[in-house]
Amino acid sequence: MSTISNSALFQRLPSTDEILRQSGLQALIEREGHTAVAESVRLVLARLRQEIAAGRLDEKSLDLALGGLSAAVARQLEESLSYSLRSLINATGVILHTNLGRAPLASTVFDHIRETAAAYSNLEFELESGERGKRDVHVERLFQKLIAEEMQQSFTPVGQVEDPTSHSSSAAISTIVVNNNAAAVLLALNSLAEGGEVIVSRGELVEIGGSFRIPDVMSKSQATLREIGTTNRTRIADYERAINERTRLLLRVHRSNFEIKGFTEQPSLEELVGLARRRSIPLVEDLGSGALFDLRSVGIAGEPSVLDSLRTGVDVVTYSGDKLLGGPQAGLISGRADLVARMRSNSLFRALRVDKLTYGALEATLLAYVKHDHDAVPVLRMMRLSKDDIARRAEALIPRVKASKLKLELVDGESVIGGGAAPSAVLPTRLIALTHADRSADDLCDRLRSSGPAVIARVEEGRVLLDLRTVFPSQETTLAAALASLD
Repeated sequence: MSTISNSALFQRLPSTDEILRQSGLQALIEREGHTAVAESVRLVLARLRQEIAAGRLDEKSLDLALGGLSAAVARQLEESLSYSLRSLINATGVILHTNLGRAPLASTVFDHIRETAAAYSNLEFELESGERGKRDVHVERLFQKLIAEEMQQSFTPVGQVEDPTSHSSSAAISTIVVNNNAAAVLLALNSLAEGGEVIVSRGELVEIGGSFRIPDVMSKSQATLREIGTTNRTRIADYERAINERTRLLLRVHRSNFEIKGFTEQPSLEELVGLARRRSIPLVEDLGSGALFDLRSVGIAGEPSVLDSLRTGVDVVTYSGDKLLGGPQAGLISGRADLVARMRSNSLFRALRVDKLTYGALEATLLAYVKHDHDAVPVLRMMRLSKDDIARRAEALIPRVKASKLKLELVDGESVIGGGAAPSAVLPTRLIALTHADRSADDLCDRLRSSGPAVIARVEEGRVLLDLRTVFPSQETTLAAALASLD
């Protein structure tokens, strides 16, 4: 390194104004504006000062940097004006990957949003009467159709005797939408239990991603938590003993992301419904993910569905829109029309309501359900893929990767649902396992993540594993190119 002092190097840095007057930047300023280019110049100069202070630049290397200032400013400007939120390839096999945006949306969603959001719409306007309307009617009609169709079927879950006290018709059920499931729980508790007690099992006081804790939400709702039972064992008698004059709700919470096994006990949903009926206390169930699709058809048992709970007689069910439903982020509340009406009239409902983009996306998603076009919903399509389907795609992809040092082989593996749904359930799959003659698995994974678009994979036992279950067929050519670049 040169013996010239850092102070002398700092003095050689031009001012922002001097750089902006360089001829190489004039076209950039005309195209992107003086303010944006000036900000990029300041960022480039700040980086050079950091490099000098750290001793990483000498006189010669500084000369090279100063000679390429215009190009450096152009690169910085391009980075500054690019989107931070971008698409990527999810090759992890986690279908509802929270960090990767959970449920990808159906193509019909974008068509509907483009049509209704790029112009004015009848979001809160009744075309027939010319009067002001309510925004939730656009999805309420579809929920009514779905619930009517499903609840009128004779299907009864295995081991369950049909209860004459359960909801017998869709007319008793209503649905409203808020911005996420935490908001749905908050609105339900505040509307139905403010100033009173809510009874919940200790084994259901869950915390999920983002530090969302049931006790904290209950506190914000101005309801008092009444814990019963123990972490692993709670009986129906514990609920009965806890009921008093201040009891407003019985709450059942789906244990998202984990299961308790071994020496355990939990009242059946039928028992809770029976107790709620006898004592005239509403029963609210927070399902978290919440499915309108029968997961048993893809080999996943034990994950409660919204319709199962409503059929059994649960008064109010809260669930997410962007998980097993396969739609946009939203909190959905379905249940007894009189109870849902109380939530709709709560001032919190306006604070938590969703916009026209969410309603458009949700309406298009629900319409696919009504049409029984389940493969139109990406999450459902991915769950329905068989191991053989994925193996055929993987076998066709491997020969397209031209890389001499990269070894690709097919191995058996498992996909998972993710998103707090069916935490112990897995779907059999075939994985592409990558190893490299010179590079570690972690290095390969880093390089894939740095590709454009980024490829997100997982590392196990010294290999990079790719699961095509969560890779769209349209992304396979890009994925093959990214793999070939690892050579």
